Amino acid sequence: MFAVRSQVQGAHFAKIHALTHVANKYRIGSSGDLDNLGLTTLWEVSMVSIGFTIFIILAVLIGLTIGALGGYFGRGFLQRKSYDAAKSEAAQILEDAEDERRAIVVEGKEEALQFRTEAESEIRERRSEVQRTERRVANRQENVERRASNLDRRERNLTDKEKSVSDLKQSLSELQAKRKQTIREMKEEHNQQQETMRSEQLVRLEEISELSMSDARNELMYNAEQEIQRDLAIRYRALEEQARIDANEKARNILSLAIHRFAADVVSEATVTTVQLPSDDMKGRLIGREGRNIRAIEKATGVDLIIDDTPEAVTLSCFDPVRREIARLAVTSLVSDGRIHPARVEEMVGRSEKEVSDIIWKCGEEAALEVGVRGLHPDIVRLLGQLKYRYSYGENVLQHSIEVAHLASMIASEVGANVKIAKAGGLLHDLGKALSHEIEGPHAEIGADIASKHSVAKAVCVCIAEHHDDVMSSTEAFIVAAADAISAARPGSRRDTAENYIKRLEKLEEVGRAFDGVEKCYAIHAGREVRVMVKPQSVD
Repeated sequence: MFAVRSQVQGAHFAKIHALTHVANKYRIGSSGDLDNLGLTTLWEVSMVSIGFTIFIILAVLIGLTIGALGGYFGRGFLQRKSYDAAKSEAAQILEDAEDERRAIVVEGKEEALQFRTEAESEIRERRSEVQRTERRVANRQENVERRASNLDRRERNLTDKEKSVSDLKQSLSELQAKRKQTIREMKEEHNQQQETMRSEQLVRLEEISELSMSDARNELMYNAEQEIQRDLAIRYRALEEQARIDANEKARNILSLAIHRFAADVVSEATVTTVQLPSDDMKGRLIGREGRNIRAIEKATGVDLIIDDTPEAVTLSCFDPVRREIARLAVTSLVSDGRIHPARVEEMVGRSEKEVSDIIWKCGEEAALEVGVRGLHPDIVRLLGQLKYRYSYGENVLQHSIEVAHLASMIASEVGANVKIAKAGGLLHDLGKALSHEIEGPHAEIGADIASKHSVAKAVCVCIAEHHDDVMSSTEAFIVAAADAISAARPGSRRDTAENYIKRLEKLEEVGRAFDGVEKCYAIHAGREVRVMVKPQSVD
């Protein structure tokens, strides 16, 4: 509407502007030609100007009026058009709402009908169920009433029977009392008869045997005692012999079972260790200027470092396996590092000592864990680990201790002894060998003393102390000693020293030379054969 009004007003203003332009043109032309037209008076000119001004004013008013009327009628037209559109839209909305209302009403009626149908069906089912329940209740009530009548009848029968039983009990009691009285009278009569007969028989026996009753009783008891003692002695000897046979057989079976169940590797003793070198040039570096490096190594480790013609290798010689292991680790570290001088030697030896200490602790823990002995003192665990570097007759003591612990555990489980005590005693029985070179005394006593100081059970300490004794105070000590003997007697587990071997050969030769006519005697083939040279003058 406002846009139409603006267009109308713009058109009127354009018309007014055109008229004004024409009037001005006409006025200017007229002014220029006053002389030509012959208009000489000022009044005429003024009238023309006034008339033109009035014309302009009227044109403006007419334009404004036309614009106002156009805007009004345009606005009304637009309002009617908007009203018609809104009315049409409202009618459409009402129509849609009416359609939706009818659809909702129809749907509601359908749902109500369905709900009613379902409700009626459920009501019918409930009614039928109630009727069935009522019938069941009625049947049960009839059954209850019938059972009640049966119970009443049974109760009356029971009452009658109880009365009959009571009468029978009373009669039975009377009969039993009479019977007891009769039996008592019969026993008394019988006893009197027996006593009379016995007295008569005793009198006759005394007359026949010319012995009194007390003398006969004493003689009979003496003979019975002698016979019983003889039978008991025979029976005892038979049982003792059978027990000895069974014990030997059972002991063999138990030991055989334990030996077959356990098989351990054997680690032989070595007094030298070889360290591989990357090249022979490293030997000169190990020796050092004027031998200062090799002297520093031997002084720090206490091990002899042997450098010979063996290609790319040096030998470490020492009877202490711990010092030899420390020297091996130190020399290996020096060779790998390449910096070899006395200060570096001391540093590497210190590191190797710490590493060996860690290895000892780890070996002790692993041994206790493998056997299943827990709760050991840390000092005991460390001493147990030191047995890794101890050897007895060429056998590793730690491996031997583990083997004895397993064997003792198996034997104890077979004979019904305390398995834990036997296992711990077997593991710790050679504990004193870890310090036997530092403390004087038998290793069994040393081990038992150390174990008792570190809160080891008394029964375990007894096993440690008595495993080499002839007299033992507990079953577990016997078992540990037996397991120790089995482990030591296994073929190949131990080897004697060369000195003992030579002594045995010399004794064999002495035995051969002891015969008359023997000039020379030689033991050959490791003592399995003897070669004898005789004097032909003395021996045929």
